[in-house]
Amino acid sequence: MSRRVSVRREEREAESWTPRTKLGKMIQEGHISSMEEIFSEGLKIREPEIVNALLPDLQEEVININLVQKQTDAGEKSRFKAIVAVGNRDGYVGLGSGKAPQVRTAIEKAATDARLKIVLVRRGCGSWECGCGKPHSLPFQISGKCGGVEIVLTPGPRGLGIVASETAKVILDLAGVKDVWTRSFGATRTIPSFAYAVFDALQKTYNLVTPKDWVKQA
Repeated sequence: MSRRVSVRREEREAESWTPRTKLGKMIQEGHISSMEEIFSEGLKIREPEIVNALLPDLQEEVININLVQKQTDAGEKSRFKAIVAVGNRDGYVGLGSGKAPQVRTAIEKAATDARLKIVLVRRGCGSWECGCGKPHSLPFQISGKCGGVEIVLTPGPRGLGIVASETAKVILDLAGVKDVWTRSFGATRTIPSFAYAVFDALQKTYNLVTPKDWVKQA
């Protein structure tokens, strides 16, 4: 599914959206106008239309598609499993999966799941080689794990680029991380586990509390 088709679909959904949750109603009424407010209040996103409304420039990338087979009493049942990453290339990224008999439906389900799991990525300049203070990389070294895969993300200086495999590059680019070193361990050829390990690491950048956060709270 092309980005143009995806954007048109999101525009139609936004026009006909009737909020089903309290958070959705607050956004439609104008009480909440940014994703930062949602994360600062610790609110749970239960409607993908919320993300579409607050992040209209969100982009989608298909990470992986696999054929999944299951043996049932009626015989062998085959479905497609898709993994999709979404992001605005400016600090927000999500990763989700979906299963369906058709590839396109599986991708749409995965894209919806990715929106519900979107996270805020803390960016910065944590490289001792740079020190420019701009949010082009990560503020510190962080690791993520999923299954038998582990990845370590290390801040890099400006101009380095994303030193990683293609899967990691797509996710990091959607998150807005431009310069970073990566090291991976384990069964890295398992694309789903590898993708979720990268996502786990990015998610931890916001969950970890830094000395600056304590200063703000004080």
